[in-house]
Amino acid sequence: MIDRGFRPDFGPEVEAEVAVLRRGTDPAPAPDARDLRNLLWSSIDEVESRDLDQIEVAEPLSGGETRVRVAIADVDSRVHAGSAIDAHAAWNTTSVYTGVAIFPMLPEELSTDLTSLGEGVDRRAMVIDLVVAADGTTRSHDVYPALVRNHAKLDYDAIGAWLEEEGPAPAKVAASADLPAQLRVQDAAAQALRARRYERGALPLETIEARAEMDGETVKGLVVKPKNRARQLIEDFMVAANVAMAAFLEEHHSPWIGRVVRIPQRWGRIVDLAQQLGDELPLEPSARALAEFLDRQHAKDPLRYPDLSLAVVKLLGSGDYVLQKPGQPNEGHFGLAVDDYTHSTAPNRRYADLVTQRLLKGVLAGGGPPYDDSALSAIALRCTEREDEANRVERQVQKQAAAVLLADRVGASFDGLVTGASPKGTWVRILRPPVEGRVMRGEEGLDVGDKVRVRLIGTDPVRGFIDFARD
Repeated sequence: MIDRGFRPDFGPEVEAEVAVLRRGTDPAPAPDARDLRNLLWSSIDEVESRDLDQIEVAEPLSGGETRVRVAIADVDSRVHAGSAIDAHAAWNTTSVYTGVAIFPMLPEELSTDLTSLGEGVDRRAMVIDLVVAADGTTRSHDVYPALVRNHAKLDYDAIGAWLEEEGPAPAKVAASADLPAQLRVQDAAAQALRARRYERGALPLETIEARAEMDGETVKGLVVKPKNRARQLIEDFMVAANVAMAAFLEEHHSPWIGRVVRIPQRWGRIVDLAQQLGDELPLEPSARALAEFLDRQHAKDPLRYPDLSLAVVKLLGSGDYVLQKPGQPNEGHFGLAVDDYTHSTAPNRRYADLVTQRLLKGVLAGGGPPYDDSALSAIALRCTEREDEANRVERQVQKQAAAVLLADRVGASFDGLVTGASPKGTWVRILRPPVEGRVMRGEEGLDVGDKVRVRLIGTDPVRGFIDFARD
C-alpha cells in the first residue's frame, strides 16, 4: 500500500474527529427530507459486508411499470469537505479490498456504522427514484433526501440461489409476509433494465474474479464468485441509478464527474479475435456489433465464454473519471452503451461518489456547486490514478497468494489465455486455478486473446512472481 502511494492508516487528526462523531448525536434530517422508514427496504451484498452504501425497494404500478427506489447512504452528513477525514479519503480515493485485508477509505466507525445503511437503524440517505417501464426504459427519475431504515440485510449467494430456484428462501425472507414478493418485483424490474441495456448495445461480459481464501494467515485457496441473479439485480439498479444521477445533475446545469470508457484503441485486435472464432466485426468500433458478437459466442461456447470476455475486457481498457461540464458532449461509456454516466452509489467506498453527493446537495439547495471546475478536474484525475493503483495492489496480493498455492506445482503444464502483450512483457492467465503470470520463454508472437499451453517454471511468493514458459 505504501509503495503504491496509499496511506493505509488513519492519522491522529482523523481519529480525533471520529471520536467526536461517535460522542455526538445523529445529524438532523434535511428540512425537506421524506420519511420513508416504513417502506420495506433491504440490502443485498456479500455476507461479510458491513459498509452498506445502498438499499432498495420497489412497487408495481399500473401498465406494467415499476417504481424503483435506490437509497444511498448520506455520507456527506458526517464527512464534511475540508475535514481531516475528508482529506484522508481524498488522498486514497477508494477502499482497497485485497481478500487478505481491507483498507477502507473511511474509518470503520463510519463506513460500517455511522454512515452505513445497516439493518434496523434509521439513516439519512439520498434516494434515486425511478419509474421503469415493462420494456426496461426509465420513464422518469427524481432525486431527494430521505430518512430510511434497512429492514433486512441479505446476501448475494443466498438470495441468488433462491431467485434462481436453486435454494430455499433465506431465513429473513421466509419469515416475512411481504419480503418474498418485494424481492420478486425488484428482480423483474432489474431483468427488464438489463434486457433494455443489452438492446442498446451494452456488453454482456462475464469474467472470472478470484479472491484469496484465508485460514488465519494461511492461504487455503482461490475462491471464484460466480454471477447470479442477486448480483445482477444490484448491478442493474446501480447502473440505472448512476445514469439517473448523471441526468439529474445535467438537467440542473451542474458540473459532474463522469465515468467514461472510451472507444477501444485496440479495436483491430478485437476484430482479429472474432475472425479467429469464425465470426466478424465491422472495421469501425461498434458497441452494438460487439455485443451481438459476444451473444453469439456465449450461445456457441458458454464454458469458454469467460475467457473471451476477459480478452475483450483487457482490450477495451480501463475507465476514467473526467470533469463533465453541463451542456458539453462527453465520450460516454462504451461498455454500457450510455452517453452520460457517473458514480454515485458507493460514497463509503469511492471518493468520486462522495463528491457527486455534494454536487447533488448543491443542486437541491438551489446554490452553486461546492467545487469549481479546476477542483473537480483535479479530483477526477486523482480518482482515476488511485483506482489504477488500487487495482495493482489487489492484483499483487492475489498473485502472492497464487504463488503460494502454485509453489509445489513447478513443472506442471496449464491451458491459458494471453491477457497482456507489450514491450514490457507478455502475461497469461491459466484457467484452473485462475491465476495470472508472466511468460518468460516463448512469448514471441503472442497477443491478447491467444490461447496457449504453458509450463510453470518458477514462483516467488514474496514478490508475487509466477513465471511460465510456452510449451
